[in-house]
Amino acid sequence: MGVGLFQYTVLSVLVFLLGALGLMIRKNVIVMFLCLELMLNGVNILFMALARCRGSVEGQVIVLFVMAVAAAEAAIGMAIITTFYRNRGGVGVDRADLMKW
Repeated sequence: MGVGLFQYTVLSVLVFLLGALGLMIRKNVIVMFLCLELMLNGVNILFMALARCRGSVEGQVIVLFVMAVAAAEAAIGMAIITTFYRNRGGVGVDRADLMKW
């Protein structure tokens, strides 16, 4: 008995919800950033499971695009977070209102 689409879907939803919960609860920008990446990985698991179930390549192509966008987002996001930390001395969400003009 192998792993089916239902098990992959449950895993995907659990990973996505864990990321969403962390994004809503945590105050540290770096942890929120990692939770956002966790949400993207949950969606990628579902795309891969659907591609495997259907026997097509479209889901895998979408996953590659999502991973490319996530890599670019990680590079830009970490640069912004690093600059914010250097200027303000912390990465708390409560300090983010200081970035207003």
